[in-house]
Amino acid sequence: MLDRKHPGHVFDVAVVGGGASGASATYHLSRAGLDVVLLDRNDLNTEASGRNAGSLHGQIQHEPFLEEGAEWAEAWLPALRFLADSLTLWDDLSDDLGTDLQVAKKGGILVADDVSQLAAIERKVALENRIGIPSRMLSADELRSLAPWLSDAVVGGELCPIEGKANPLLVAPAFARRAVEAGALVRTQTPAVGFDRDGDTRVIRTPGGDVRARRVVLAGGDGMPDLARHFDLDLPISSGAVQVSVTERVDPMVAHLFYYAGGKLTFKQAQSGTLLIGGGWPARRNAAGEWVVNPDSLRANLAMAIRIAPMIADLALLRTWTGIGNGTPDHSPIIGPVTAEGDVVVGFYPYMGFTAAPLMGRILADLAQGKDPGLDLAPFAPTRF
Repeated sequence: MLDRKHPGHVFDVAVVGGGASGASATYHLSRAGLDVVLLDRNDLNTEASGRNAGSLHGQIQHEPFLEEGAEWAEAWLPALRFLADSLTLWDDLSDDLGTDLQVAKKGGILVADDVSQLAAIERKVALENRIGIPSRMLSADELRSLAPWLSDAVVGGELCPIEGKANPLLVAPAFARRAVEAGALVRTQTPAVGFDRDGDTRVIRTPGGDVRARRVVLAGGDGMPDLARHFDLDLPISSGAVQVSVTERVDPMVAHLFYYAGGKLTFKQAQSGTLLIGGGWPARRNAAGEWVVNPDSLRANLAMAIRIAPMIADLALLRTWTGIGNGTPDHSPIIGPVTAEGDVVVGFYPYMGFTAAPLMGRILADLAQGKDPGLDLAPFAPTRF
């Protein structure tokens, strides 16, 4: 029998992409007893999965709800249900992976400081309730009882009880570690630069030599458009860098994941005590074309945070970093086969892929084994664009 590192060895499945979704798929496949290799062009968890702020989302995001309108929101409900189902998996994930992932699901709160914002929030809550998410409206007094540090200008908002946070630095590595324990092989610094066919085997070309597998899972984040083109599929995945800031440690203060109805803002407290401030503010490119922190975005983001939480104004800011945010035109995931034979499958969740990763990995593992994932994937078909 050929050694698994020999170029002639044929794996059952090759997973391309070492973020949370790819590592999750590798974990589920290896636990099912398959011979699996995970390939990443860099190191594991170095892109979107490891550079986000760790939010676990389970409500319709307010900004696209306002911008895209009611018809879009109706069509997006299957993608929201996907997030809600994935959030249930987070409850036991630390135990499953043998790692404290610092999961805390105390709920998410959308805060309004203008009464004109409340009608849209109420419509959004009604849609969430329709698919079983128990969101509800909050009065100003209820908000302050949950978060006494909020500005006096707050007039009401929404509580989505299924939301929370986790540590993004820990999740993908924990999936990968347990996958390796179950027999998976992980190869970093191994980009997939081409794909060929040899009978019933897919041949993945890499700078370090060919990798052969009977089936392939593509979970490469912002590398997905290039990967999909090898199979004559054009995936309209956009990429842009956004930034997140972290403050010095403070005593426990913020139990929830907070959003602001008046602009781009997410706000939460990590287990370490630091406050994480984000919301999708864009980074910029320097003269060399590298993504770097945009000071204009930083000032605007911090001003918005101070508007909602005035007591943080005197805290020291420790650092601000950039991470890639990937999107699709309809904000919905892309999941399914990309070949007529069904031996190459793709999985990508825009903007909130960290939340979706536990379920995404499970579904991709089912598809790679030819199993019914138990979920209607028609709204997420790769060929819908």
